[in-house]
Amino acid sequence: MSSAETPGTIPRRVPDPHRAGVRSPRRPRTGFLAGIVAALLVLVGSVTMSTASAATNPYERGPAPTGTSVAADRGPFATAQLTVAKGNGFGGGVVYYPTDTSQGTFGAIAIAPGYGTEWRWYAWLGPRLASFGFVVLGIETNSLDDYADARGAQLLSALDWLVDSSPVRDRVDRTRLAVGGHSMGGGGALTAAIQRPSLMTAIGMAPYVPDGILRTIKIPTVLFGGQTDTTVTPSYLASAYATIPATVQRAYPEIANEGHGFAAGGGGGNSGAFARTMMIWMKVFIDKDTRYTGFLCPTLSNMSGISKYQASCPLGPTSGPSQSPSSSPSSTPSSSPSSTPSVSPSSTPSASPPGGPCRATYRTVNSWSGGYQGEVTVTAGGSAVNGWTVKWALSGGQSVTQVWNGTLSASGSNVSVSNASYNGSLGAGASTTFGFLANGTPSTPSPTCTSP
Repeated sequence: MSSAETPGTIPRRVPDPHRAGVRSPRRPRTGFLAGIVAALLVLVGSVTMSTASAATNPYERGPAPTGTSVAADRGPFATAQLTVAKGNGFGGGVVYYPTDTSQGTFGAIAIAPGYGTEWRWYAWLGPRLASFGFVVLGIETNSLDDYADARGAQLLSALDWLVDSSPVRDRVDRTRLAVGGHSMGGGGALTAAIQRPSLMTAIGMAPYVPDGILRTIKIPTVLFGGQTDTTVTPSYLASAYATIPATVQRAYPEIANEGHGFAAGGGGGNSGAFARTMMIWMKVFIDKDTRYTGFLCPTLSNMSGISKYQASCPLGPTSGPSQSPSSSPSSTPSSSPSSTPSVSPSSTPSASPPGGPCRATYRTVNSWSGGYQGEVTVTAGGSAVNGWTVKWALSGGQSVTQVWNGTLSASGSNVSVSNASYNGSLGAGASTTFGFLANGTPSTPSPTCTSP
């Protein structure tokens, strides 16, 4: 990450040059008293309107937002944090929360890190979001190489612990919960959102999308991408974004000049633009705070650090899991959306020859312009195996960029994936799978499987 983000500024009001230095004539005493009365009436009206607003939405937290306040590194709330030990269905983590107890409870979000990554890389995000009036639980996963479904289950376990057993449970509104995650953690967040549609929103940060399809998601969803990401590419995310149902509120902000690690950027480069937009989205969909909707639609109010923005405007809080937007998706005038690749059906699986200690079966899960997602099923033969390795040859222009549930080794066009620590032992006839993302056009390889 290169440099810190410069928050947007609001122009200062310039005095009217025609009035500068001109003294107003002295007014009679009665006019002065009338002015005081008028000012008091305005003040009373303002307090009444503020009270009415709070009564209309009891979840508003903090003062009315401005362009400067939403771009700040910290919000109006002082925060504290506590470390969570491993247990309760997830690998522990850190809870960040506002120390203010005068405004009632706060909405909460659980966030999962990426594949092979610890929460400490995202720790900059916790206090920043909490300072705007949220309880944030950054989790550690039970294993660094947990797959999306495991991360999704751990996110839900973390939320259950947060509202039922945590030391800050009295600060959390259990009806306003959300999930988020980066890379494989983002896949976990999307999986959790599908499994629990009572959540307020799902936030994917360069997320792996299981099967590349989100047709069954029912809650407001935002997918953040990196403009130069070669792991979860913009075309891959565009393909997944296009499968979100039209009845679901959604957005796709692309972070300018950032690769796959923008969520772990510590606020440097344009990662601050990501955090700013994420906070606004949380305000709208977790706090149901309509004071923030104008920052998202009809386009982002602050495009600094954002290379592209698509959204199903108008966006706004809902009383249930989803709401049908009244208009078709819009995009920012500063950037034309790239064409959305259609989702390709899975290809006919190819398999290694029968016999031997194990066999490998390949299928293409999804493809888009410039890339594809593959999956390999490893099945033990007539005897149990303790460890396996799958090999295949890449076609011209192909390169594997990410593997999960396995360990990648590549030399030129030859690719080898060995078992992870938890899926190497297979009983006779038992199976496991690993997946990968690759650049290039999908082919139909003939993988081989061996076992030590």
